[in-house]
Amino acid sequence: MLDTPVSAVPPLSLLEDQSDPEGFARDFGASFERYGFAVIADHGIDQALIDRAWALTAAFFDEPLAYKKQFHIPGQGGARGYTPFGLEIAKDASEHDLKEFWHVGRDLPAGHRYRATMPDNLWPDRPEGFRETFTALFAEFDRVGARLLSAIARHLGLASDWFVDPVENGNSVLRLLHYPPISADAPGVRAGAHEDINLITLLLGAEEAGLELLDRDGRWLPIAPPKGAMVVNVGDMLQRLTNHVLPSTTHRVVNPPVERRGLPRYSMPFFLHLRPDFEIRTLPGCISADRPDRYPQSITADEYLFQRLREIGLLK
Repeated sequence: MLDTPVSAVPPLSLLEDQSDPEGFARDFGASFERYGFAVIADHGIDQALIDRAWALTAAFFDEPLAYKKQFHIPGQGGARGYTPFGLEIAKDASEHDLKEFWHVGRDLPAGHRYRATMPDNLWPDRPEGFRETFTALFAEFDRVGARLLSAIARHLGLASDWFVDPVENGNSVLRLLHYPPISADAPGVRAGAHEDINLITLLLGAEEAGLELLDRDGRWLPIAPPKGAMVVNVGDMLQRLTNHVLPSTTHRVVNPPVERRGLPRYSMPFFLHLRPDFEIRTLPGCISADRPDRYPQSITADEYLFQRLREIGLLK
């Protein structure tokens, strides 16, 4: 039993971004600097939309495996559609993760210059309303993510709109995650210790116990947000951009107590990405004599993404 209080990452209200924008930016940035994570209440995504999304997520994953596998495209790195149970593995892990998932990406018009690396979405013909619901939810995550990035820009001493261009038509992905029921003696964990690749991650569904972050002293801290709140964390791209001022913290999803292992777990992370051709260069304000530049060579967001997808087994 961990002796760390469940409230190790205290919740913040996004309503404060309107009433006290500088105070919210300060507190949000401080949570990122301390933990690499923040918990955001009052995020403003309509609960009715979220409830429909949960119902459709469960309904889709209840479909027969033969139906779901129609939407798996080998060699695409799981960018769109279905990725079967046990395919993804955390970097340097010995056991595959105990999960299956579905990816929704950004819809781009015909002829757009990013279509080569941002393929069309796949949409199942059942359950009914799947496409409409997740298209709407993707747009809402995009909207909330933009507000949070504006607060991060202010915390870093940048213009509030600094991230607008870097994430325009970014390669963001909404992941519908299903951790099926497991046996009492199942090997591995539901999601092995890892860091996220992208800029920031916005997560719904962390109320079910299991999500943990690795603190500076080597202890695993549970993240247990209030009902309906969103967990937000720094990704490796933002860590690189800020020269580790904002750390991309190792996290995992551990198996539940034996008495709850017969229950499924669902979550919906939104991996907010930079546009594919954005050059990730260390921000000058994050370099000092005490913090020399760790990344003197820039890299495009796409190059970095593909490098990391190979490391976790989604690309060969």
